[in-house]
Amino acid sequence: MTPRPSEFDLIAEYFAPLAADAPGAYGLGDDAATFAPSAGCELVLTVDAIVEGVHFLPSDPPADVARKLLRVSLSDLAAKGARQRGYLLTTAWTRETPVEWIAAFARGLGEDQSEFGLSLWGGDTVSTPGPLSFSLTAIGEIASGCMIRRSGGQAGDNIYVTGTIGDGALGLKAAQGELDAPVQDLAALVARYRVPSPRVGFGPRLVGVAHAALDVSDGLMADLAHLCAQSDVGARIDAASVPLSDAAAACLARTPALIETILTGGDDYEIVFAAPPDAAGEVDSLAKASNLSVTRIGKLTDASLGISAVDVNGKALTLAQKGFRHF
Repeated sequence: MTPRPSEFDLIAEYFAPLAADAPGAYGLGDDAATFAPSAGCELVLTVDAIVEGVHFLPSDPPADVARKLLRVSLSDLAAKGARQRGYLLTTAWTRETPVEWIAAFARGLGEDQSEFGLSLWGGDTVSTPGPLSFSLTAIGEIASGCMIRRSGGQAGDNIYVTGTIGDGALGLKAAQGELDAPVQDLAALVARYRVPSPRVGFGPRLVGVAHAALDVSDGLMADLAHLCAQSDVGARIDAASVPLSDAAAACLARTPALIETILTGGDDYEIVFAAPPDAAGEVDSLAKASNLSVTRIGKLTDASLGISAVDVNGKALTLAQKGFRHF
């Protein structure tokens, strides 16, 4: 194992290079960074933390842990219609964390910085007795007054979701050896759990189209409930319309009870949004322009009707939980 460098050596060796393309980061040599948003824009800020044993497994590859950390925050920006610009990073390492693990973590961040076009602007490095924990603040920008909030949904709006739902929760089960499926399906689901795909090319296109939106992190039903609570509406979704990957569909066909995991399990990092019926054609066009599948799964209703997922016969499904909760 490589001898442990100091805190400042770690920053200089592995993290300062990630700030090289951001003039306002000053090579991570100062206490703060500077940034001027584009004319007519305002900043959009979001922060996420991930903890070993809660959001990632000790066996997960360090590069994937880093990529997930960045991507979950980029997913928040995308759901708000913002474009990503930079991020701040706090890392809490144990004294036993191998330097090789830290180096691979930094490489993962570098790979995603290149893919998504942003840079590290600053942060903090601390030690912890464990478990490993990381916090990332992502900074984006959007035309002033145009952020897509949770609170704009209206009864009668169509409910849409990007991509597929359930892969993250099923992937966690697969990674923990709790899912019976062919090897190729297990691998596909684990990959989706470890490295989600933030919809950064689609989210900004929803500005002026979607009434309300957020990303699916705690589970489709839980996050839809957040949208409904802020918009003072109800929702009814057709469970059979919820888009599934081939691997998830195969798992559900073998074990129908997995529908609850799919609807409530979380870790999908797709966008769920509400748009008026007369915007259906525009939503389809935006999806095609983004080369992304976008599926209508239900409607917003009057708040008095509550939130439900129904089967093909229109019968409400009984779900023991609505989504992931920390407490």
